[in-house]
Amino acid sequence: MPALSPDLRKALLQLPQKEKDQLLVRLVAQDAVLVEQLSYRLLEGDQALEARRELLRTQIDDPVRGYHQTPNDLLVIVRQLQARIGYHAKITEDAFGEVELTLRLLNRVFEHQPEVVSKLHGPTQPLLQHLAKRTHDALRQTEKLHSDYHLELSTAIQELLGRLWQSGAAPLARELGVPRRWGS
Repeated sequence: MPALSPDLRKALLQLPQKEKDQLLVRLVAQDAVLVEQLSYRLLEGDQALEARRELLRTQIDDPVRGYHQTPNDLLVIVRQLQARIGYHAKITEDAFGEVELTLRLLNRVFEHQPEVVSKLHGPTQPLLQHLAKRTHDALRQTEKLHSDYHLELSTAIQELLGRLWQSGAAPLARELGVPRRWGS
């Protein structure tokens, strides 16, 4: 985005308030993410955060269950859900929710798709690589959170690590340096 010249900036700031307001509304309307961020902050507020998380929990639980034609089909679904979680965090600035929902997603994959994640071979390798990398990333994100959150997340993290290390993704986790146990 090009920077405003000092002269144009000065001229804009000297516009009547009504014109500045109209320009602001037109500019904000052009950015869908900004519109949703402002809608969340100004209209919904923090009380809507838990409702948004609960909606994502439901979206995570349903598609991961059941039969998937190939491990790649499951990987596509996992990536789509991870993108929704990332978008949620971008809109709400909910770092804790992003980690909690990611841990839930990864745990649900290991829980509901044991036959798909049990062996590391050609068709399952991309999925297992993704799961190992996402686990590694989630642990790094958790470390950045305030230590009070670590206790809340520790059960989900221990479950995930146990499942990861007993799956076909164990060699990939070893390569990434994912610990077998997590402790803060």
